[in-house]
Order: sequence, then C-alpha cells, then structure tokens
Amino acid sequence: MVFADLLNRRITRCLAVALIFVSCLGLRAIDAHSQASSPAGNLAPGPAIGKQTPPVVSIPPSAADAFHIDDSALALPRVLVHQWSPAEQVVPEALINEPYLHTVDLETSSLTLKQAIYLAIENNPNVKAYELDPIASTEGVRMAYGAFDPDLQATIDTIKSVMPAQSPLVARSGRLSTKNYDWNFSLSKVLTTTDGTMSLAFTNDRQVTNNFFVTINPMYNSELTMTLNQPLLRNFGLTFATLNVQMAQSAQVQAQWSYAQELQNFVRQVANDYWNVVLSYENLRVANEALKFNQDLVRQNAISLKVGTLAPIDLQEAESAAATAQANVYSAQAGVRSARAALRQDVMLNPTHSFLPRSIEPAEMPNPDEPIEAEEERSLELAVQYRPELAAMRQAVRTAEFQVKYQANQLLPQFDLNAQFGLSAIGGVPLCGSALGLPPSAINCFSPQQPTGGFMLPFSGAYAETLNRIFGTRFYDYGIQFVFELPLDNAPIRAALAQSRVSYEQARMQYRNELSRVVVEVENSLANLVAAVRRVRATRAATEYARQSLHDEQVRFRVGMATTHDLLQYEDSLVAAEGQEVQADVQLEDAKVALFHSDGTLLKRYQINFQIESPKEPRPWYALF
Repeated sequence: MVFADLLNRRITRCLAVALIFVSCLGLRAIDAHSQASSPAGNLAPGPAIGKQTPPVVSIPPSAADAFHIDDSALALPRVLVHQWSPAEQVVPEALINEPYLHTVDLETSSLTLKQAIYLAIENNPNVKAYELDPIASTEGVRMAYGAFDPDLQATIDTIKSVMPAQSPLVARSGRLSTKNYDWNFSLSKVLTTTDGTMSLAFTNDRQVTNNFFVTINPMYNSELTMTLNQPLLRNFGLTFATLNVQMAQSAQVQAQWSYAQELQNFVRQVANDYWNVVLSYENLRVANEALKFNQDLVRQNAISLKVGTLAPIDLQEAESAAATAQANVYSAQAGVRSARAALRQDVMLNPTHSFLPRSIEPAEMPNPDEPIEAEEERSLELAVQYRPELAAMRQAVRTAEFQVKYQANQLLPQFDLNAQFGLSAIGGVPLCGSALGLPPSAINCFSPQQPTGGFMLPFSGAYAETLNRIFGTRFYDYGIQFVFELPLDNAPIRAALAQSRVSYEQARMQYRNELSRVVVEVENSLANLVAAVRRVRATRAATEYARQSLHDEQVRFRVGMATTHDLLQYEDSLVAAEGQEVQADVQLEDAKVALFHSDGTLLKRYQINFQIESPKEPRPWYALF
C-alpha cells in the first residue's frame, strides 16, 4: 500500500509537470521586432491609397485673384441689389444639421507617413487658414500700389437763381435771373518717380441770364488747367515714392515665411501623431501578449492546484496578475483610440464629406537601422539657411529699416514746387442793341453790308468753337510757387525717428535671440537623436536579457524550483523592457523629425517644394510712371 501510494504520487507529479510543459509550449514567444501586416495586430488593414504627388504649397500672387468677386463694373448692379435686399444672409457654419452630425466614414485607409502628410496638407482646414495670410499680404501690396492709381472725378450740376433786380437798367420785371450749367472733369496722378502729384482739370460753364449788362448771352466758359505739386526735400528721393510698396512687399515675403513655419510645425505634428498611433498599437500588442501569458499561467496554476502540486495562493497571485494585465489592455485600447482620432483629424481624409472623416491605419513601422547623417556644423548651416522663422525675422529687420529711412526723410524741411498752366476761352451769342444809352451801331453789332457801323466781339460761336479757341493758346495763365516750411524744434519728427531706430534695434536683437534659440534647439535635437540611437541599442539588449531570463525562470518553474511570484516578476521585467524598446523605436523616429524640423529641412525631407513667390509682379500699369 505504501508503495502504491508513492507510485501514485510520482505519476500524479509527472502528469502535472507534463501538462505544465505542454501548456508552456503553447505560449507565443514575444518578439519585439516582429512586424505584423497591421500595427493593430487583430485589425485588418484598410484599403491602400494610391501614390500621392507632393502638394503645391507655394502661394503665388495670382492666388488672391479668386477673392476678387463682384469687384468689376459689370457686377455693380448685382452688388447694389444685394445691399438693398431685405434677406438676411447666414453663414453656412452657423447652421447645425443634426443628420449630418451622425454621418461617419466607416472605411479605414492604410497610409505611409509621406502619404499622410500629403493628404493632411491638402485637406486640413488649419493649413488652408495658414495659406490665407500670404494672400492677404498680397492684397496689402496691391493697396500700396493704389496710391498711384489715377483718380478721375466728374461733376455735373445745374444752378439757377432768381433775385430782385436793384435797378430797372439791370433787368426787366424787377427780377434778375441767372442759370448755370456745369460739367467738370479732373484727373490726378501721383508719380512713382518723383512722388509729385500731377492733375489735369477740364471745367465748363454755360450761363443764361436776363442781365442787360451781360454782352454775351448765353455764354460758354471753358478752361483746361494742368498743375504739378512736386516735393523737393521732404517726401522726395530715389524710390521714395514707392517706399510704402517696398514695405508691403517685405511684409508679404514675411507672411510667406511665417506660412512656411506653420507648415513645418504642422508636418511635425502629423509625423508625431502618426508615430504615436504606431506606439499605441505596439503598446496594445505588448499588453495583449502579457495578458495571454498571465491567462495561460492562470490555467496552468489551476491545473496544478487540482492535482495538488501548487498552493491556492499561487493561483490567486496569477489571477491578480491577469486582472492587472487585463486593465493594462483596456488602457492601451483607449490609447489606440485617442491616437487614431488625433491622426484622423490631422489627415482629414473625407471623400464622402461626412462629419467624421475616414480612419487612418499606419502602413509603416519604425526603422531604427536607417542611417542618419547628423553633423552639428552642417545642421547649424542648414538652420540659418532654411529655418522659416529666421527668414521671416530678417524680413522684419528689413521692414524696420524702411521705417527708419522714411522717418529720417521727414526731418528735412518741406520745400515744394507748385506749378500751374491753364488755357481758357469763352463763346456764346453777342447781344446787338443799345446798352447804357449808347447807339446800337457802337457796340456788339457788326454788319458785313455796313462794315463801318461798329465792331464785333471775338467771342461769338457755339460750344464747339469755344473748345477750338482753347487750343489756340490765345488766352492762358500760368503760375509758379515755392512753399517752404520748417518747424523750429521739429520734436515730433525727431521722436518718431528715434522710435523707428529703437524698433530697428529691437528687430535686430530679436533676430539674434531667435538665432541663439535655434542653435540651442539644433544642439538639443542632435543630442536627443544620439541618445535615441543609443537608447534603441540598450533597450534591444535589455529585452533580449529579459526574454532569456524569463525563459530560464520558466524552466525552473516547471521543475518546481521557482514560485509563481518569481515567474511573474520576470514576466513584468520583460513587459517593461519590451515597452521601453517600442517607445525607444518611436522616440527615435520623433527625434529624426525633430532634427529635420530644427535645421529647417523637414519640408525638403518629404519632397515638399516650398518657394518664395516674388510679390513684385504683376505690377499695375499705373505704377510704371
């Protein structure tokens, strides 16, 4: 009986060990470098997107033409009708469509990082908002050119007055009646060469009256006058007239560089969100494998408890570890969902125009073995050359220099030349009759049959003949005037000049400070990149050591030389090592992106060609003279 009991115990122990060994063979080995077809592991990859071409990110001046709506002469009636329309216009964003809020694009697209960046630039509304800044600055250049736009004015009026006549010699019936018809035109233009103002005025007046003393009735009076107001000291100088245009052009270039800076920041954001999705999937994979390990251990301990080879506390400890692993899986799943939502809103892939756009699945995994060229001197040279914020601040310094130039010119006395030259002529119907008691043949009367009976005033003729007399240059006037003005203290101008110089020095110091900040950022990026590369190697080794240690501890556990607590400690160490390795791989990708961002080559890295478009063209025709 004793021998039989001992034999039964040996057989039971061997069966328990065999069951544990078979169950351990069923455990899936954890490989930190394995790449599944989908980062999610249990999620099927979505439909792949075709090859994407680099988006057009440069903003030409012609991009502003799309906003010139209803500004032509043909659209003026429609604008007038719209202004007087009682209908109230509501912007589309103010309308909430509840059925639309429930629309979701349920498909999932698998994208590489470059594809995600290209689609995000094309679709993200925040990027579209950034694009509008250079366009608005382009309109600022056009507004500055507007100072040289010729100004045409026209006046047409009718004025009549009826007043009591002070003498019967003036008018009959005791009423003095006068009626004037005026049609006047003028054209003025600021010269881009000298900053002078040239104007041409053409005035016309037709007068009808019952005054006896008016010898020509009706009478036409026309004048053609040309004037020039030319500064000679203040507001005068080489290209001084176009100084505001140059400042507007500099501001437009600055807006383009600021747009490039926002674009680089956005590309970095998309890349970080992309790798964050990969990291969340890898964390979920590690959590699932840890959960599977703990669930298998629970099954093994339950079997061992039944056969009497383990104490109940070992099963309880395994179940506690499995519950903790399950909680970690839930947290990892929440991280995946959050990361995917952030990437989805970045890319905004929405071919169905639904409220929630299509989900994105990363098609790339980190590549820690990719060779990277990182040299401090080279990176600093690239940063000075390509960092958009530095280029924008250089333009800000240039704009401040223009302000100093303008204020320095205002210190000069005002010394202007005003010149005027005019031609005039009158015409109408000369009256023939007695005037002031004189005989009819003595004034305003001339007869070809009686040539000695009087004389004829040289003003007879209609309006056309009056115009012909203007260009005969018989009646003219001219004037030349010099105006000098000098404030004795000139304190406001000197204060304004001092302020502009202070602003100029501030812009320079801010540029130098930004340059220093960029240098620190480049050095930090290089240091982080080197540390990330070394961290990847270290975490790889740590994972291998932890995996081997867990394997050895499993062997000891199978033969009863280790407890469940010991095995769980080694399993926790492996899970931590795998998590650190996955995080190190993703951090290396983020460090690469950070380096490309800090040296200003992030757009070039993804073949996104950004060029500064010259705001000098097209130049309006009226700005050529």
